[in-house]
Amino acid sequence: MPHSTHSFAERIFQGFLSYVVSFKTYTRLAPRYFRERNWTATQLNHRQRLRLYKDLLFPLIDELKEVLGDENTNRGIWKEIRNHYNHLIQSRQDIELAETFFNSVIRKVYTGLAADEELMYLMEGHNTCEVYALEDLINIYPSSLGLEPILRKMLDDYDFGAPFMDKEADIQFLVNSVRKVILTRYRPSPDTTTQILKSVFYRNKAAYLIGRTYVGHKWMPFIIPILHGPRGIFVDTLIFDPNMMSSMFSFTRSYFMVEADIPSQVVSFLSSVIPHKKTHELYNAIGFNKHGKTLFYRDYLLQLEQSQDQFIVAPGIKGMVMTVFTLPSLNVVFKLIKDHFEPPKNMTRQEVRDKYKLVSLHDRVGRMADTHEFEYFKLPLKRVSPELLQELRNTTNSLLRIEGDSLIIKHLYTERKMVPLNIYLDDCSTEEGNNVTEDYGRAILQLAQANIFPGDMMTKNFGLTRQKRVIFYDYDEIEFLTDMNFRAKPKAETYEQIYASEPWYDIAKNDVFPEDFRRWMIGRADLKQHFLEYNKNLFDPEYWQKIQEKILKGEFIHAFPYPNEIRFRPEEKV
Repeated sequence: MPHSTHSFAERIFQGFLSYVVSFKTYTRLAPRYFRERNWTATQLNHRQRLRLYKDLLFPLIDELKEVLGDENTNRGIWKEIRNHYNHLIQSRQDIELAETFFNSVIRKVYTGLAADEELMYLMEGHNTCEVYALEDLINIYPSSLGLEPILRKMLDDYDFGAPFMDKEADIQFLVNSVRKVILTRYRPSPDTTTQILKSVFYRNKAAYLIGRTYVGHKWMPFIIPILHGPRGIFVDTLIFDPNMMSSMFSFTRSYFMVEADIPSQVVSFLSSVIPHKKTHELYNAIGFNKHGKTLFYRDYLLQLEQSQDQFIVAPGIKGMVMTVFTLPSLNVVFKLIKDHFEPPKNMTRQEVRDKYKLVSLHDRVGRMADTHEFEYFKLPLKRVSPELLQELRNTTNSLLRIEGDSLIIKHLYTERKMVPLNIYLDDCSTEEGNNVTEDYGRAILQLAQANIFPGDMMTKNFGLTRQKRVIFYDYDEIEFLTDMNFRAKPKAETYEQIYASEPWYDIAKNDVFPEDFRRWMIGRADLKQHFLEYNKNLFDPEYWQKIQEKILKGEFIHAFPYPNEIRFRPEEKV
């Protein structure tokens, strides 16, 4: 091995610097594409940034493996590399990301390595959430300026590179909204002030200003969505609802493009605006999902320390492709791909992994759950219930390894825990059932507009968030909508056709007959009729075909992360 441990550390550090530079390059393209209304480039840029981490990581891993050779699992060498690397990153303001990058490298180079406190940055607890240079982070607007001048200056301070459609109307919309929501309840005082992050958050066809106002002896957060339509830039609405803001940063939505030279500062400000989100969720939301994964794992370890419950098989109908388990005290499920799939499933394990990768790179439009993928995930064996251990041995034995008092799982996904829709529908009231089945239909059609066909649309494959939003989470049968062939069923004309035990017409692999959805989508008698009437488009092949046509023409359908009725101009197109 001709290289020194110092040179290895330096090479990993240079790999990290390349990642940071490239990440910022992609992020800084977002304002340009918004200005140009270049939505195709916006989507491509988003996917390229998502791929970036692995695109840079894998060549580095191959290089280190080749040079280290048989020494790739030498603990002494890795301790030295880590010590040298530690000196290289100490003065960085994004040190937490640098630590995670090192973890990613060693996990791939050191074959079979599970979480290791000696060799990795496992529980460093680096303080990443302190705002220490406020004037560099935010624009500040004292109340002494007056409401309308504040709003006017606010819009002037953020240059979107294109003319406003009607800035004066936007200002009046904002004035009226503030008066209605805030000034009817609170009286401004000399200490009332408004702060807005200087960095703009871009996603899909929207740009978002995120801020807070100190009034009534407390901070009131808000989000202002800005859109760029055919007639120019315009303010779409003003959002104060904390649940709505939380949903906009949900695990079901794509990551924002936002400049964050010191990510911890941006996360700290966001934590004050959206206090219910965990730190790892906010890092995910601004595109640092690998560090979000690190922080999630730290939360997992802390939860193990603070609890005594056992890992159990997750409630609900067992899947044919995945084995799912949970720790009741943790708001997460763990999903393993089975060794063998029961008929009619005939895919491979790699094909299932490819489906999950597809989702990770796609616009989730608030309807598909984000996942973290882990290798060699460690569980304390004494916390694994006997029933779960038996289930794992029966269905995923090839993924299991026992080392001392730990169960090591070679590959799994983690996902936010939700109430399975089929279980919720078993016990809910008719009114509650009508509300969620309406959203069930909306979810499927919104996925379709994002060019996703869920495949298996049974209610067991959907879950409910705490806000009763319907989310799709079973990806093994998803396809691009444009690859499907939506057909009306041919009408039987002869006696033989009417009473045939099998379809008398040809059916190709990707043929879909939407009218058949009526038979099985909702079983409860008191919910079914309302569901069928409310979601008529679901059962119309022509409706699906029209969505396909729009997508094939290159139309990018914007998924609004808030209700249409709160938009200032609900008819305005983007």
